[in-house]
Amino acid sequence: MSRRMDAGREWEPILRELEERRAASRRMGGAQRVDRLMTQRGKLDARRRIELLFDPGTFVEIGALAGGPDVPADALVAGMGRIHGRPALAGAEDFTVLGGSIGNASMAKRHRICELAGREKVPLIFLLDGAGHRLTETEPPGRSPNDLLKLAELSGRIPLLCLVLGASAGHGALTAPLSDFTIMTQSSSLFTAGPPLVKAGTGEDVTKEALGGPDVAVDRAGVAHNVVADDAAAIAMARRYLEYVPSHARGVQRRREGSDVGPRLLDAILDHIPPNPRRVYAMRPVLEWLVDDGSLFEVQPRYGASLITALAFIGGRAVAIVANDPSVRSGAVDGAAAIKAADFIDKLGAFGLPFVFLADNPGVMAGTAAERSGILRWAGKMYQAQRRLRSPKIHVTLRKGFGFGTSIMAQNPFDEQTVTYAFPTVTLGAMPAESGSRAAGLDDAERERLMREQSSVAWKLAARLGYDDIIDPRELRNAIVSGLLLLENRLDDPGDR
Repeated sequence: MSRRMDAGREWEPILRELEERRAASRRMGGAQRVDRLMTQRGKLDARRRIELLFDPGTFVEIGALAGGPDVPADALVAGMGRIHGRPALAGAEDFTVLGGSIGNASMAKRHRICELAGREKVPLIFLLDGAGHRLTETEPPGRSPNDLLKLAELSGRIPLLCLVLGASAGHGALTAPLSDFTIMTQSSSLFTAGPPLVKAGTGEDVTKEALGGPDVAVDRAGVAHNVVADDAAAIAMARRYLEYVPSHARGVQRRREGSDVGPRLLDAILDHIPPNPRRVYAMRPVLEWLVDDGSLFEVQPRYGASLITALAFIGGRAVAIVANDPSVRSGAVDGAAAIKAADFIDKLGAFGLPFVFLADNPGVMAGTAAERSGILRWAGKMYQAQRRLRSPKIHVTLRKGFGFGTSIMAQNPFDEQTVTYAFPTVTLGAMPAESGSRAAGLDDAERERLMREQSSVAWKLAARLGYDDIIDPRELRNAIVSGLLLLENRLDDPGDR
Protein backbone atom coordinates (compact mmCIF):
# COMPACT_ATOMS: atom_id res chain seq x y z
CA MET A 1 0.00 0.00 0.00
CA SER A 2 2.78 2.45 0.94
CA ARG A 3 4.56 1.81 -2.36
CA ARG A 4 1.38 2.66 -4.29
CA MET A 5 0.97 5.81 -2.19
CA ASP A 6 4.57 6.77 -2.90
CA ALA A 7 4.02 6.23 -6.61
CA GLY A 8 0.90 8.37 -6.48
CA ARG A 9 2.82 11.20 -4.79
CA GLU A 10 5.52 10.94 -7.46
CA TRP A 11 2.86 11.57 -10.11
CA GLU A 12 1.53 14.69 -8.40
CA PRO A 13 4.15 17.23 -9.63
CA ILE A 14 4.12 15.73 -13.12
CA LEU A 15 0.36 15.99 -13.44
CA ARG A 16 0.39 19.44 -11.85
CA GLU A 17 2.83 20.61 -14.51
CA LEU A 18 0.63 19.06 -17.22
CA GLU A 19 -2.40 20.94 -15.94
CA GLU A 20 -0.44 24.18 -15.66
CA ARG A 21 0.69 23.87 -19.26
CA ARG A 22 -2.84 23.07 -20.39
CA ALA A 23 -4.17 26.05 -18.46
CA ALA A 24 -1.55 28.33 -20.06
CA SER A 25 -2.68 27.15 -23.48
CA ARG A 26 -6.34 27.81 -22.66
CA ARG A 27 -5.51 31.37 -21.59
CA MET A 28 -4.44 32.11 -25.21
CA GLY A 29 -2.82 35.56 -25.42
CA GLY A 30 -4.00 36.55 -21.96
CA ALA A 31 -7.17 38.06 -20.55
CA GLN A 32 -6.33 41.60 -21.69
CA ARG A 33 -5.84 40.66 -25.35
CA VAL A 34 -8.87 38.40 -25.38
CA ASP A 35 -11.00 41.16 -23.86
CA ARG A 36 -9.69 43.69 -26.38
CA LEU A 37 -10.57 41.32 -29.23
CA MET A 38 -14.12 40.92 -28.02
CA THR A 39 -14.91 44.43 -26.78
CA GLN A 40 -13.02 46.67 -29.20
CA ARG A 41 -13.17 44.51 -32.32
CA GLY A 42 -16.52 42.85 -31.63
CA LYS A 43 -15.17 39.38 -32.41
CA LEU A 44 -15.10 36.04 -30.63
CA ASP A 45 -11.83 34.48 -29.50
CA ALA A 46 -10.56 31.32 -31.17
CA ARG A 47 -11.75 28.97 -28.45
CA ARG A 48 -15.23 30.45 -28.36
CA ARG A 49 -15.41 30.09 -32.14
CA ILE A 50 -14.49 26.43 -31.90
CA GLU A 51 -17.10 25.87 -29.18
CA LEU A 52 -19.81 27.35 -31.41
CA LEU A 53 -18.71 25.35 -34.45
CA PHE A 54 -18.94 21.92 -32.84
CA ASP A 55 -21.90 20.31 -31.11
CA PRO A 56 -21.83 21.21 -27.40
CA GLY A 57 -19.33 19.23 -25.36
CA THR A 58 -17.84 17.28 -28.29
CA PHE A 59 -14.62 19.19 -29.01
CA VAL A 60 -11.35 17.39 -28.23
CA GLU A 61 -8.19 19.43 -28.76
CA ILE A 62 -5.14 18.27 -30.71
CA GLY A 63 -1.73 19.87 -30.14
CA ALA A 64 -2.71 22.07 -27.21
CA LEU A 65 0.90 22.13 -25.99
CA ALA A 66 2.40 23.00 -29.37
CA GLY A 67 4.48 26.16 -29.19
CA GLY A 68 5.23 25.71 -25.49
CA PRO A 69 4.04 27.95 -22.65
CA ASP A 70 5.31 31.14 -24.29
CA VAL A 71 3.24 30.72 -27.47
CA PRO A 72 -0.03 29.06 -26.38
CA ALA A 73 -1.14 26.35 -28.85
CA ASP A 74 1.26 28.09 -31.27
CA ALA A 75 -1.62 30.45 -32.21
CA LEU A 76 -3.82 27.68 -33.63
CA VAL A 77 -6.60 25.97 -31.67
CA ALA A 78 -7.28 22.68 -33.45
CA GLY A 79 -9.03 19.41 -32.88
CA MET A 80 -11.96 17.11 -33.49
CA GLY A 81 -15.62 17.09 -32.58
CA ARG A 82 -19.06 16.59 -34.02
CA ILE A 83 -21.24 18.81 -36.21
CA HIS A 84 -24.89 17.73 -36.48
CA GLY A 85 -23.75 14.49 -34.87
CA ARG A 86 -21.13 13.73 -37.52
CA PRO A 87 -17.35 13.81 -36.89
CA ALA A 88 -15.36 16.76 -38.20
CA LEU A 89 -11.99 18.49 -37.72
CA ALA A 90 -11.17 22.18 -37.46
CA GLY A 91 -8.39 24.67 -36.82
CA ALA A 92 -8.92 28.25 -35.63
CA GLU A 93 -6.16 30.86 -35.84
CA ASP A 94 -5.76 32.73 -32.53
CA PHE A 95 -5.23 36.43 -33.18
CA THR A 96 -4.43 37.05 -29.50
CA VAL A 97 -1.19 35.03 -29.82
CA LEU A 98 1.34 36.76 -32.07
CA GLY A 99 -1.43 38.01 -34.34
CA GLY A 100 -2.50 34.48 -35.26
CA SER A 101 0.72 34.02 -37.25
CA ILE A 102 1.84 30.61 -38.47
CA GLY A 103 4.88 29.12 -36.77
CA ASN A 104 6.60 25.82 -37.39
CA ALA A 105 4.55 24.04 -34.72
CA SER A 106 1.22 25.38 -35.97
CA MET A 107 2.23 24.52 -39.53
CA ALA A 108 2.74 20.94 -38.38
CA LYS A 109 -0.63 21.08 -36.64
CA ARG A 110 -2.36 22.37 -39.77
CA HIS A 111 -0.87 19.51 -41.74
CA ARG A 112 -1.84 17.04 -39.03
CA ILE A 113 -5.56 17.88 -39.06
CA CYS A 114 -5.54 17.80 -42.88
CA GLU A 115 -3.91 14.38 -42.74
CA LEU A 116 -6.48 13.11 -40.24
CA ALA A 117 -9.43 14.54 -42.17
CA GLY A 118 -8.35 12.76 -45.34
CA ARG A 119 -7.64 9.46 -43.65
CA GLU A 120 -10.82 9.39 -41.57
CA LYS A 121 -13.00 10.94 -44.32
CA VAL A 122 -14.49 13.81 -42.33
CA PRO A 123 -15.15 17.50 -43.13
CA LEU A 124 -12.39 20.01 -42.37
CA ILE A 125 -12.96 23.64 -41.40
CA PHE A 126 -10.36 26.41 -41.06
CA LEU A 127 -11.21 29.64 -39.22
CA LEU A 128 -8.82 32.38 -40.33
CA ASP A 129 -7.75 35.45 -38.37
CA GLY A 130 -4.00 35.77 -38.77
CA ALA A 131 -1.00 37.42 -40.33
CA GLY A 132 0.40 34.52 -42.34
CA HIS A 133 3.90 33.14 -41.74
CA ARG A 134 5.60 34.25 -38.54
CA LEU A 135 8.43 36.57 -39.49
CA THR A 136 10.33 36.03 -36.22
CA GLU A 137 10.84 32.31 -36.92
CA THR A 138 13.87 32.66 -39.14
CA GLU A 139 15.00 29.03 -39.04
CA PRO A 140 14.03 27.52 -42.43
CA PRO A 141 11.79 24.46 -42.07
CA GLY A 142 13.78 22.33 -44.51
CA ARG A 143 12.08 19.42 -46.21
CA SER A 144 8.75 19.30 -44.40
CA PRO A 145 5.12 19.07 -45.54
CA ASN A 146 2.54 21.84 -45.25
CA ASP A 147 -1.21 22.04 -45.23
CA LEU A 148 -1.53 23.46 -48.76
CA LEU A 149 -0.25 20.17 -50.18
CA LYS A 150 -2.91 18.28 -48.29
CA LEU A 151 -5.69 20.75 -49.06
CA ALA A 152 -5.05 20.33 -52.78
CA GLU A 153 -5.11 16.55 -52.37
CA LEU A 154 -8.31 16.62 -50.30
CA SER A 155 -10.31 18.70 -52.77
CA GLY A 156 -13.26 16.65 -53.98
CA ARG A 157 -12.67 13.97 -51.35
CA ILE A 158 -13.98 15.67 -48.21
CA PRO A 159 -15.86 18.95 -47.63
CA LEU A 160 -13.39 21.82 -47.09
CA LEU A 161 -14.72 25.01 -45.50
CA CYS A 162 -12.97 28.28 -44.74
CA LEU A 163 -14.23 31.08 -42.49
CA VAL A 164 -12.44 34.43 -42.78
CA LEU A 165 -13.12 36.16 -39.46
CA GLY A 166 -10.47 38.89 -39.48
CA ALA A 167 -7.58 40.03 -41.63
CA SER A 168 -6.05 37.00 -43.35
CA ALA A 169 -2.85 37.25 -45.35
CA GLY A 170 -0.21 35.13 -47.02
CA HIS A 171 -0.16 31.39 -46.40
CA GLY A 172 -3.32 31.40 -44.30
CA ALA A 173 -5.28 33.30 -46.95
CA LEU A 174 -4.46 30.62 -49.51
CA THR A 175 -6.78 28.32 -47.58
CA ALA A 176 -9.74 30.25 -49.04
CA PRO A 177 -9.28 29.47 -52.77
CA LEU A 178 -8.42 25.86 -51.93
CA SER A 179 -11.69 25.36 -50.03
CA ASP A 180 -15.12 24.31 -51.31
CA PHE A 181 -16.97 27.08 -49.49
CA THR A 182 -15.52 30.29 -48.04
CA ILE A 183 -17.44 32.68 -45.78
CA MET A 184 -16.31 36.19 -44.83
CA THR A 185 -17.60 38.46 -42.10
CA GLN A 186 -18.36 42.04 -43.02
CA SER A 187 -15.32 43.31 -41.09
CA SER A 188 -12.85 40.74 -42.44
CA SER A 189 -10.33 40.99 -45.27
CA LEU A 190 -8.43 38.54 -47.45
CA PHE A 191 -5.26 39.21 -49.44
CA THR A 192 -1.91 37.80 -50.52
CA ALA A 193 -0.06 40.58 -48.68
CA GLY A 194 -1.31 43.26 -46.30
CA PRO A 195 -1.13 47.07 -46.66
CA PRO A 196 2.40 47.46 -45.17
CA LEU A 197 3.88 44.95 -47.62
CA VAL A 198 1.94 46.48 -50.50
CA LYS A 199 3.31 49.90 -49.54
CA ALA A 200 6.86 48.57 -49.32
CA GLY A 201 6.64 46.63 -52.57
CA THR A 202 4.61 48.94 -54.81
CA GLY A 203 4.42 52.29 -53.04
CA GLU A 204 0.62 52.03 -53.02
CA ASP A 205 -1.24 53.30 -49.94
CA VAL A 206 -4.29 51.14 -49.39
CA THR A 207 -6.52 50.06 -46.50
CA LYS A 208 -7.28 46.46 -45.59
CA GLU A 209 -10.86 46.97 -46.72
CA ALA A 210 -9.95 48.40 -50.12
CA LEU A 211 -7.33 45.70 -50.62
CA GLY A 212 -9.36 42.63 -49.73
CA GLY A 213 -12.60 43.40 -47.94
CA PRO A 214 -15.83 41.63 -48.93
CA ASP A 215 -16.57 44.21 -51.63
CA VAL A 216 -13.37 43.07 -53.35
CA ALA A 217 -12.97 39.41 -52.39
CA VAL A 218 -16.65 38.47 -52.75
CA ASP A 219 -18.29 40.94 -55.14
CA ARG A 220 -15.50 41.62 -57.62
CA ALA A 221 -12.94 38.81 -57.39
CA GLY A 222 -15.20 35.93 -56.35
CA VAL A 223 -12.45 34.50 -54.13
CA ALA A 224 -14.91 34.02 -51.26
CA HIS A 225 -18.52 32.91 -51.60
CA ASN A 226 -20.78 34.44 -48.97
CA VAL A 227 -20.72 37.41 -46.58
CA VAL A 228 -22.34 37.55 -43.14
CA ALA A 229 -22.46 40.10 -40.34
CA ASP A 230 -20.24 38.54 -37.68
CA ASP A 231 -18.43 35.48 -36.30
CA ALA A 232 -21.54 33.78 -34.93
CA ALA A 233 -23.36 34.15 -38.26
CA ALA A 234 -20.36 32.75 -40.17
CA ILE A 235 -20.16 29.71 -37.92
CA ALA A 236 -23.91 29.14 -38.17
CA MET A 237 -23.66 29.30 -41.97
CA ALA A 238 -20.79 26.78 -42.02
CA ARG A 239 -22.82 24.39 -39.91
CA ARG A 240 -25.78 24.86 -42.24
CA TYR A 241 -23.71 24.18 -45.36
CA LEU A 242 -22.65 20.84 -43.90
CA GLU A 243 -26.30 19.79 -43.57
CA TYR A 244 -26.45 19.43 -47.38
CA VAL A 245 -23.26 17.50 -48.17
CA PRO A 246 -22.08 14.00 -47.23
CA SER A 247 -19.07 13.58 -44.97
CA HIS A 248 -16.93 12.46 -47.90
CA ALA A 249 -17.15 11.78 -51.62
CA ARG A 250 -18.41 8.23 -51.09
CA GLY A 251 -20.60 9.15 -48.14
CA VAL A 252 -24.34 8.79 -47.67
CA GLN A 253 -26.37 11.50 -49.40
CA ARG A 254 -28.13 13.87 -47.05
CA ARG A 255 -31.86 13.58 -46.41
CA ARG A 256 -34.24 15.62 -44.31
CA GLU A 257 -37.58 14.72 -42.83
CA GLY A 258 -40.34 17.28 -42.41
CA SER A 259 -43.87 18.24 -43.23
CA ASP A 260 -42.99 19.56 -46.69
CA VAL A 261 -41.30 16.66 -48.46
CA GLY A 262 -44.16 15.45 -50.62
CA PRO A 263 -45.58 16.58 -53.96
CA ARG A 264 -47.54 19.83 -54.29
CA LEU A 265 -48.54 22.18 -57.06
CA LEU A 266 -46.91 25.62 -57.38
CA ASP A 267 -50.08 27.62 -57.95
CA ALA A 268 -48.37 31.00 -57.55
CA ILE A 269 -45.98 30.37 -60.42
CA LEU A 270 -48.48 31.28 -63.16
CA ASP A 271 -48.87 34.80 -61.80
CA HIS A 272 -45.10 35.18 -61.47
CA ILE A 273 -43.62 33.82 -64.72
CA PRO A 274 -45.02 35.56 -67.83
CA PRO A 275 -45.29 33.38 -70.97
CA ASN A 276 -43.68 36.17 -73.01
CA PRO A 277 -39.93 35.38 -72.95
CA ARG A 278 -39.03 39.07 -73.26
CA ARG A 279 -40.71 40.00 -70.00
CA VAL A 280 -38.66 39.95 -66.80
CA TYR A 281 -39.25 37.95 -63.62
CA ALA A 282 -37.05 37.05 -60.64
CA MET A 283 -35.96 33.44 -60.22
CA ARG A 284 -35.54 33.42 -56.43
CA PRO A 285 -39.26 33.29 -55.58
CA VAL A 286 -39.62 30.35 -57.97
CA LEU A 287 -36.85 28.51 -56.12
CA GLU A 288 -38.41 29.26 -52.74
CA TRP A 289 -41.71 27.75 -53.90
CA LEU A 290 -39.99 24.80 -55.54
CA VAL A 291 -37.85 23.52 -52.66
CA ASP A 292 -38.85 22.04 -49.33
CA ASP A 293 -39.93 24.79 -46.97
CA GLY A 294 -37.06 26.98 -45.73
CA SER A 295 -34.32 24.85 -47.27
CA LEU A 296 -32.98 27.17 -50.01
CA PHE A 297 -29.33 28.05 -49.32
CA GLU A 298 -27.75 30.24 -51.97
CA VAL A 299 -24.02 29.97 -52.62
CA GLN A 300 -22.15 33.06 -53.89
CA PRO A 301 -25.20 35.29 -54.45
CA ARG A 302 -23.22 38.52 -54.94
CA TYR A 303 -21.01 37.29 -57.79
CA GLY A 304 -22.16 36.39 -61.29
CA ALA A 305 -25.70 37.38 -60.32
CA SER A 306 -27.39 36.44 -63.60
CA LEU A 307 -27.05 32.81 -62.56
CA ILE A 308 -28.09 31.38 -59.19
CA THR A 309 -26.22 28.51 -57.56
CA ALA A 310 -27.88 27.05 -54.49
CA LEU A 311 -28.29 24.05 -52.23
CA ALA A 312 -31.72 22.87 -51.13
CA PHE A 313 -33.84 19.90 -50.18
CA ILE A 314 -36.51 18.75 -52.63
CA GLY A 315 -38.70 15.86 -51.56
CA GLY A 316 -36.42 15.41 -48.55
CA ARG A 317 -33.32 14.97 -50.74
CA ALA A 318 -30.34 17.33 -50.81
CA VAL A 319 -29.85 18.80 -54.29
CA ALA A 320 -27.67 21.38 -56.03
CA ILE A 321 -29.45 23.96 -58.20
CA VAL A 322 -28.13 25.98 -61.15
CA ALA A 323 -30.73 28.47 -62.39
CA ASN A 324 -30.68 31.45 -64.73
CA ASP A 325 -32.16 34.64 -63.27
CA PRO A 326 -33.98 36.64 -65.99
CA SER A 327 -34.17 39.67 -63.68
CA VAL A 328 -30.40 40.18 -64.17
CA ARG A 329 -29.36 40.91 -67.77
CA SER A 330 -32.24 38.70 -68.95
CA GLY A 331 -30.39 35.70 -67.50
CA ALA A 332 -27.50 35.94 -69.97
CA VAL A 333 -24.43 34.09 -68.65
CA ASP A 334 -21.38 36.34 -68.34
CA GLY A 335 -17.84 35.39 -67.38
CA ALA A 336 -18.39 35.72 -63.63
CA ALA A 337 -21.57 33.61 -63.75
CA ALA A 338 -19.81 30.91 -65.78
CA ILE A 339 -16.82 30.83 -63.42
CA LYS A 340 -19.15 30.58 -60.43
CA ALA A 341 -21.19 27.79 -61.99
CA ALA A 342 -18.17 25.76 -63.13
CA ASP A 343 -16.68 25.87 -59.63
CA PHE A 344 -20.01 25.01 -58.00
CA ILE A 345 -20.61 22.07 -60.34
CA ASP A 346 -17.08 20.71 -59.86
CA LYS A 347 -17.17 21.03 -56.07
CA LEU A 348 -20.66 19.66 -55.40
CA GLY A 349 -20.56 17.12 -58.19
CA ALA A 350 -17.59 15.46 -56.50
CA PHE A 351 -19.90 14.61 -53.59
CA GLY A 352 -22.60 13.04 -55.73
CA LEU A 353 -25.38 15.58 -55.18
CA PRO A 354 -28.06 15.49 -57.89
CA PHE A 355 -28.20 18.69 -59.95
CA VAL A 356 -31.30 20.55 -61.04
CA PHE A 357 -30.76 22.91 -64.00
CA LEU A 358 -33.45 25.53 -64.58
CA ALA A 359 -32.80 27.27 -67.89
CA ASP A 360 -34.19 30.63 -69.00
CA ASN A 361 -31.50 32.61 -70.82
CA PRO A 362 -30.88 34.35 -74.16
CA GLY A 363 -27.44 32.75 -74.42
CA VAL A 364 -23.98 33.67 -73.17
CA MET A 365 -23.21 37.36 -72.86
CA ALA A 366 -22.20 39.18 -76.05
CA GLY A 367 -20.34 42.45 -76.60
CA THR A 368 -16.86 43.90 -76.29
CA ALA A 369 -16.79 43.82 -72.49
CA ALA A 370 -17.85 40.15 -72.47
CA GLU A 371 -15.28 39.17 -75.08
CA ARG A 372 -12.50 40.98 -73.26
CA SER A 373 -13.45 39.22 -70.04
CA GLY A 374 -12.94 35.86 -71.77
CA ILE A 375 -16.60 34.82 -72.02
CA LEU A 376 -15.88 32.05 -74.55
CA ARG A 377 -13.22 30.56 -72.29
CA TRP A 378 -15.32 30.70 -69.13
CA ALA A 379 -18.51 29.49 -70.79
CA GLY A 380 -16.45 26.63 -72.20
CA LYS A 381 -15.22 25.81 -68.70
CA MET A 382 -18.81 25.76 -67.42
CA TYR A 383 -19.83 23.44 -70.24
CA GLN A 384 -16.93 21.11 -69.49
CA ALA A 385 -17.88 21.03 -65.81
CA GLN A 386 -21.51 20.12 -66.44
CA ARG A 387 -20.59 17.64 -69.18
CA ARG A 388 -18.13 15.87 -66.86
CA LEU A 389 -20.73 15.75 -64.10
CA ARG A 390 -21.32 12.15 -63.06
CA SER A 391 -23.94 12.76 -60.42
CA PRO A 392 -27.57 12.76 -61.64
CA LYS A 393 -28.91 15.69 -63.67
CA ILE A 394 -32.47 16.96 -64.05
CA HIS A 395 -33.10 19.71 -66.63
CA VAL A 396 -36.10 22.00 -67.08
CA THR A 397 -36.34 24.72 -69.73
CA LEU A 398 -38.70 27.32 -68.29
CA ARG A 399 -39.07 29.78 -71.17
CA LYS A 400 -36.11 30.31 -73.46
CA GLY A 401 -32.71 28.98 -74.41
CA PHE A 402 -30.49 30.12 -77.24
CA GLY A 403 -27.18 28.99 -78.66
CA PHE A 404 -24.50 27.88 -76.24
CA GLY A 405 -26.75 29.04 -73.37
CA THR A 406 -28.71 25.80 -73.74
CA SER A 407 -25.61 23.59 -73.75
CA ILE A 408 -24.06 25.00 -70.59
CA MET A 409 -27.41 24.46 -68.79
CA ALA A 410 -27.50 20.73 -69.62
CA GLN A 411 -30.34 21.04 -72.16
CA ASN A 412 -28.70 19.09 -74.99
CA PRO A 413 -30.11 15.59 -75.64
CA PHE A 414 -27.81 12.69 -74.72
CA ASP A 415 -26.21 14.79 -71.97
CA GLU A 416 -26.81 12.01 -69.41
CA GLN A 417 -29.81 13.69 -67.80
CA THR A 418 -32.14 11.50 -65.76
CA VAL A 419 -35.16 13.50 -66.97
CA THR A 420 -35.66 16.62 -69.11
CA TYR A 421 -38.77 18.80 -69.08
CA ALA A 422 -39.98 22.05 -70.64
CA PHE A 423 -42.82 24.49 -70.10
CA PRO A 424 -45.26 24.77 -73.03
CA THR A 425 -44.13 28.28 -74.02
CA VAL A 426 -40.39 27.63 -74.44
CA THR A 427 -38.60 29.51 -77.21
CA LEU A 428 -35.46 27.86 -78.55
CA GLY A 429 -33.02 28.45 -81.36
CA ALA A 430 -29.47 29.23 -82.37
CA MET A 431 -30.22 32.86 -81.49
CA PRO A 432 -33.34 34.96 -80.79
CA ALA A 433 -35.28 35.39 -84.05
CA GLU A 434 -35.81 39.13 -83.62
CA SER A 435 -32.15 40.13 -83.21
CA GLY A 436 -30.83 37.28 -85.36
CA SER A 437 -33.04 38.17 -88.33
CA ARG A 438 -31.81 41.75 -88.25
CA ALA A 439 -28.21 40.55 -88.22
CA ALA A 440 -28.98 38.27 -91.18
CA GLY A 441 -30.78 41.04 -93.10
CA LEU A 442 -34.13 39.17 -93.25
CA ASP A 443 -37.35 41.01 -94.07
CA ASP A 444 -40.27 41.48 -91.66
CA ALA A 445 -42.26 38.54 -92.99
CA GLU A 446 -39.37 36.13 -92.57
CA ARG A 447 -38.68 37.49 -89.08
CA GLU A 448 -42.31 36.93 -88.08
CA ARG A 449 -42.16 33.39 -89.44
CA LEU A 450 -39.01 32.61 -87.47
CA MET A 451 -40.52 34.02 -84.29
CA ARG A 452 -43.60 31.81 -84.70
CA GLU A 453 -41.38 28.79 -85.35
CA GLN A 454 -39.28 29.41 -82.25
CA SER A 455 -42.29 29.96 -79.99
CA SER A 456 -43.94 26.67 -81.03
CA VAL A 457 -40.82 24.55 -80.81
CA ALA A 458 -41.87 22.82 -77.55
CA TRP A 459 -44.55 20.81 -79.31
CA LYS A 460 -42.20 19.77 -82.10
CA LEU A 461 -39.54 18.65 -79.63
CA ALA A 462 -42.10 16.76 -77.57
CA ALA A 463 -43.26 14.97 -80.72
CA ARG A 464 -39.67 13.85 -81.34
CA LEU A 465 -38.84 13.17 -77.67
CA GLY A 466 -36.53 16.17 -77.54
CA TYR A 467 -37.84 16.47 -73.96
CA ASP A 468 -39.20 13.67 -71.83
CA ASP A 469 -42.33 15.73 -71.28
CA ILE A 470 -43.92 19.17 -71.55
CA ILE A 471 -45.25 20.13 -68.14
CA ASP A 472 -47.69 22.61 -66.68
CA PRO A 473 -45.51 25.15 -64.79
CA ARG A 474 -47.48 24.36 -61.63
CA GLU A 475 -46.17 20.77 -61.89
CA LEU A 476 -42.52 21.84 -61.69
CA ARG A 477 -41.90 20.55 -58.15
CA ASN A 478 -43.80 17.31 -58.70
CA ALA A 479 -41.89 16.57 -61.90
CA ILE A 480 -38.55 17.08 -60.14
CA VAL A 481 -39.64 15.01 -57.14
CA SER A 482 -40.56 12.18 -59.53
CA GLY A 483 -37.14 12.42 -61.16
CA LEU A 484 -35.45 12.23 -57.78
CA LEU A 485 -37.44 9.10 -56.94
CA LEU A 486 -36.26 7.47 -60.16
CA LEU A 487 -32.60 8.01 -59.35
CA GLU A 488 -32.78 6.86 -55.71
CA ASN A 489 -30.74 3.71 -56.33
CA ARG A 490 -27.89 5.67 -57.87
CA LEU A 491 -27.88 8.23 -55.05
CA ASP A 492 -27.79 5.53 -52.40
CA ASP A 493 -25.04 3.51 -54.09
CA PRO A 494 -21.59 5.11 -53.57
CA GLY A 495 -20.18 2.77 -56.21
CA ASP A 496 -21.94 4.85 -58.85
CA ARG A 497 -19.92 7.93 -58.01
